[in-house]
Amino acid sequence: MDETPQIETSRPQGPYRVLARKYRPRDFSTLIGQEPMVRTLTNAFATGRIAQAWMLTGVRGVGKTTTARILARALNYKTDAVSQPTVDLSVPGEHCEAIMEGRHVDVVEMDAASHTGIDDIREIIEQVRYAPVSARYKVYIIDEVHMLSTQAFNGLLKTLEEPPPHVKFIFATTEIRKVPITVLSRCQRFDLRRVDAGLLTAHLRGIAQKEDVAIDDDALAMIARAAEGSVRDSLSILDQAIAHGSGTVTAEAVRDMLGLADRARVIDLFELLMKGDVAGALGEFRGQYDAGADPATVLTDLAEFNHLVTRIRFVPNAADDASISQEERQRGREYADGLSVRVLSRTWQMLLKGITEVQSASRPVSAAEMVLIRIAHAATLPTLDEALKSLEGDAPVRTLLQGTPQTTPTSARAPAPVDAIAAQPVAVGSNGGGQTMRLVRTEPEPLPVAAPQPQVEEAPAGPRIASMTDLVALCDANRDMALKVQIKQFLRPVKFDPGRIEVSLTEHAPRMLVSDLTTRLHTWTGRRWVVTISRERGGDTLSEIEQARRDVALLDAKNDPSVAAILARFPGAKIIDVRLPDAVGTPEIEIESDEVPVDPGIGDLDDDDDI
Repeated sequence: MDETPQIETSRPQGPYRVLARKYRPRDFSTLIGQEPMVRTLTNAFATGRIAQAWMLTGVRGVGKTTTARILARALNYKTDAVSQPTVDLSVPGEHCEAIMEGRHVDVVEMDAASHTGIDDIREIIEQVRYAPVSARYKVYIIDEVHMLSTQAFNGLLKTLEEPPPHVKFIFATTEIRKVPITVLSRCQRFDLRRVDAGLLTAHLRGIAQKEDVAIDDDALAMIARAAEGSVRDSLSILDQAIAHGSGTVTAEAVRDMLGLADRARVIDLFELLMKGDVAGALGEFRGQYDAGADPATVLTDLAEFNHLVTRIRFVPNAADDASISQEERQRGREYADGLSVRVLSRTWQMLLKGITEVQSASRPVSAAEMVLIRIAHAATLPTLDEALKSLEGDAPVRTLLQGTPQTTPTSARAPAPVDAIAAQPVAVGSNGGGQTMRLVRTEPEPLPVAAPQPQVEEAPAGPRIASMTDLVALCDANRDMALKVQIKQFLRPVKFDPGRIEVSLTEHAPRMLVSDLTTRLHTWTGRRWVVTISRERGGDTLSEIEQARRDVALLDAKNDPSVAAILARFPGAKIIDVRLPDAVGTPEIEIESDEVPVDPGIGDLDDDDDI
């Protein structure tokens, strides 16, 4: 007889149930983070105002299918003492177990991802006329309903609008925009929200205690952060962490499992960048990379901490979030007090652009190092307005600030020079941390002298119309922007007389433009006007005149010493627009700048990079 001893193991009897299924909510009281929906349903059931169809939408793992089953259970709740729909499901009812396990004959669950056609919907339509077998309502739960075809949606509309009294529909989707509005209008919609990180952390802590698993707070915060508001994802990660750590979950184990960077080391790297210590920042980054951190993940974590610091600066209570570690909380408050909003905003924009660069680069490590170099170099440099103030001692820029006239004629009709210019930095989010500097003339540009108008007979009372500009002003006064645009683009002036206007049309002018203009003039002025089309070419359209002025002003701006001083002072800066007023006013010149003045120590960097 074999005397080999039998080794006892602690393996549980029966198949293992993952935490996401084991701790799936079974009633509304255990459904976390969806209090507005629960309150609405409670009031609806209490007053008997039960809808015929519901649409549940939200991100993955937030509880749409679970909510649908709980709702089906509430509709068919029946015990010895209660026999009506109710949201109080504390005592298991006759149909509850079968419904929650998805095996009740009167609660039909269908995955629209695999049943997308009209034939599947036709089968439902044929079945709804039959009464339920044992339950109060026949409930159809259709998951990922946005996957249904257009024919399937159309086939469902009539039944959804007037279903039999014993039928209820519950739809769930992650893509609410793909659901036709005709279907949405027939359903009561509930948007299931992402679960707050603090609430999710407390939920995970309670489950860990029930599972007799030791887990530290930093590990819980990492799991809650990685789940991004999804309860199912958080439980799946926790399940994996328990298996990874053999019953004990530490922050280091979760960090290694998820491939995350050490949050404390990320903060250290942030500190080195804000000090402008390029060598130290590159050394710390290499250390994190050698430890297994992904370059894009490091930059993403830097951006998250930068965002946390900015939030704490404006909302101090943000530091009390349970999903952040004590290290982040303490040092985040310190940086919020010590860093300006301009520096934090500039760093945020540079990190966002840098993350994209790293993700698309053939050598992510090198790309990440270049991003860190730019951030560290820019951290100690003055902001755009500070740099302009420091230029007061420079001769060309002294002209800029003090308003010494500069004349640079470029044509026979030279416009007024760029005299005194005031710099106004305006943030531009699309250029990775750059700014737009608006240069405004303090003296208006004189308008060209118009040719003398021939003497005409005095016009009757009413608006005087003697030029295309008068027509445009009349459109403005009557708020007819469409006609104004057509006049500026398609009409060439030939002759203006009292009660009579002669024009020529451009190639693509609308056919009814002259007729519309005649009708509007009669309505607006109270007199009849004759608008005729001439064979002469006529003058330039107002749009052509404005474009010519803009081209001349742009050329003048490029040649102006004051603007040239700014372009030379800020590498990569360029004039992006010259805005002209409709009348005598203040032209504006917009210069796109990377906000970093010329510095010989980093002149070898790529000029195309937005710093």
